[in-house]
Amino acid sequence: MALAAPSASRSADNRTLLPIQEEVWALPLIHPTVAYVVRPVGNGPFPLAVMNHGVSLNARERSFFPLVEFRDAAMWFARRGYLVVAPAGPGYGAGALDVPELGLFSTFYSKVGSCDNPNFRDAGMAAALLDKWIIDYMTEENMAVPNSAVVIGQSAGGWGAIALSSQNLSSVKAIIAFAAGRGGRVGGKPNNNCAPDKLVEATAEFGRTARTPMLWIYIENDTFFGPDLSRRMHAAYTDAGGSAEYHLMPPFGSDGHFFIDSPDAIPQWSPLVSQFLHNHR
Repeated sequence: MALAAPSASRSADNRTLLPIQEEVWALPLIHPTVAYVVRPVGNGPFPLAVMNHGVSLNARERSFFPLVEFRDAAMWFARRGYLVVAPAGPGYGAGALDVPELGLFSTFYSKVGSCDNPNFRDAGMAAALLDKWIIDYMTEENMAVPNSAVVIGQSAGGWGAIALSSQNLSSVKAIIAFAAGRGGRVGGKPNNNCAPDKLVEATAEFGRTARTPMLWIYIENDTFFGPDLSRRMHAAYTDAGGSAEYHLMPPFGSDGHFFIDSPDAIPQWSPLVSQFLHNHR
């Protein structure tokens, strides 16, 4: 479906907005992946933006997971010239089985183990690996401009983006994380985190080798990763050597964790993102 924008239309960041089209692709990766794709009309190649969704620990919710959580945000990037690929993680949505717990990689991608000894690192690296497969494939197929990728992630997808930063891929020029983390709301309880000290330790581990520029956006009323925890994570990451610009946004809605999902949030985060991308062209 093509979504046309008037050729003379300009955005608040003074850029001409491009006509775009939305599609659903089946990507022949090592793990076959269904993805929502939105891109400028035309043949490209285009700069690439990969967008990671969060996770659910509920098997039934994974089966009915939406194809894209942040459609308006994805279209914001596409109208500014990006080929946006938002993959459905293994075990999610159309990629889930009738018994999602048995889906290929589903446990690996969705769980971090016991809070007594969580494996935050490997959960992040698994999501980062999927990003790398997508970037390599889109580049090899001449659909993406080489070494142009921007990776954007929310919640567990943002955690995967932080993990990806530790690899310093030459194909990735910048990374943006919204409300990033793992182990939030244990037992469904607000502000009840799984082993927060270990999450901070894992963040520092990623920061020790990370040199890719990052933008971290958190929200004051996030009940998964609140301000105290996100500040600790950022300090651990940057003290270890990582490069991350941190912004704490005012409260948004009933739970700021879902900030990027709302079109009403775009005027708040888009100036930060526009400036960050301008600085790291």
